[in-house]
Amino acid sequence: MKAVTWHGKRDVRVEEVPDPAIKEPTDAIVKITTTAICGSDLHLYELFGPFMSEGDVLGHEPIGIVEEVGSQVGHIKPGDRVVVPFNISCGHCVPCQQELYAQCETTQVKEYGSGAALFGYTRLYGQVPGGQAEYLRVPQAQFGPIPLPAEGDDERFVYLSDVLPTAWQAVEYCSLGESGSVTVFGLGPIGQMCCRVARHRGHRVIAVDGVPERLEMARRHGAEVIDARAGQVADKVRDLTGGRGTDAVIDAVGMEAHGSPVAKLGQAFTGLLPDALAAPLMRNAGIDRLAALLESIDAVRRGGTVSVVGVYGGMADPMPLLRMFDKGITLRMGQAHVKRWIPALMPLVLDESDPLGVMDLATHRLPLSEAPGAYEMFQKKRDGAVKVLLKP
Repeated sequence: MKAVTWHGKRDVRVEEVPDPAIKEPTDAIVKITTTAICGSDLHLYELFGPFMSEGDVLGHEPIGIVEEVGSQVGHIKPGDRVVVPFNISCGHCVPCQQELYAQCETTQVKEYGSGAALFGYTRLYGQVPGGQAEYLRVPQAQFGPIPLPAEGDDERFVYLSDVLPTAWQAVEYCSLGESGSVTVFGLGPIGQMCCRVARHRGHRVIAVDGVPERLEMARRHGAEVIDARAGQVADKVRDLTGGRGTDAVIDAVGMEAHGSPVAKLGQAFTGLLPDALAAPLMRNAGIDRLAALLESIDAVRRGGTVSVVGVYGGMADPMPLLRMFDKGITLRMGQAHVKRWIPALMPLVLDESDPLGVMDLATHRLPLSEAPGAYEMFQKKRDGAVKVLLKP
């Protein structure tokens, strides 16, 4: 089969790789009909080389048709259409019983002290072949895959794999009740959907980015926008909120935030090291670019909540604890517990009125063969790229 494979920093290729096969009675094989490039895939493209192996298959946002199931898989069958959550969880361990599916004890990568395994995402998360491919082996398929209606565009449902539950959890973690205000830093796919989920739930939304097309998309869906290129973002948030700041802030940027020149040099230096030296440095040092997180802490009101959904990788990043303590900030974060949020999200994506605008997120729809160029375009924010869908 053809698959998108990793070969080094900024080097992904579409190659022939062996077809997946059933290995465990809880496996399924899914023929992929649509898959997507996630913002966190760009971290693999740029930074996480020390935890990758040449030829790793990328991708964790797949939708497709079940081809084969193991003997212990009962809720899906060949011919069913499914979307596959990006994290792999068993559904029956203690964390899963608490709906903390991203911490599944059955698939935790204990060698690295990591949570549940993820598709297509480094040795840190199990090195499970990903979904940017023609076929995908799905472990723990007795629980994970989400059945879908046979009818309806893939684009309506594919975001249930990651984008929608991640955004829903980010807003949920803001603890805004029935009203409130939230600032969203970063208007990539997750940030865009955070804005829409928050608006759908009745909150005031201020959206921050430095890319005009992304600001316009957020404005189109009801957010007030601030152009980060002009600087003094936290001051502008306070100006819009009676001098206090918003009740919550969502950091949907993560480790590659602009405006962190020292950390950027640190990341560049780490990228020049051999993997044997770079890996422990990344795991034990503060190598993240923290501009967005620091702005989030500044922009939130006293007693408010900062919800972190952008991916960070450093183990010893310096945090302004005095400022956080003085402001009484609540900090919440983590991988999305995808299946926890599906009961709330499924009626919204089935609604023909499209209340979350799922049909207005993808900016590029390309064949799988064009994935290398799509990665470069997305990483460089060219051609108005917000979300790229790939068709095997």
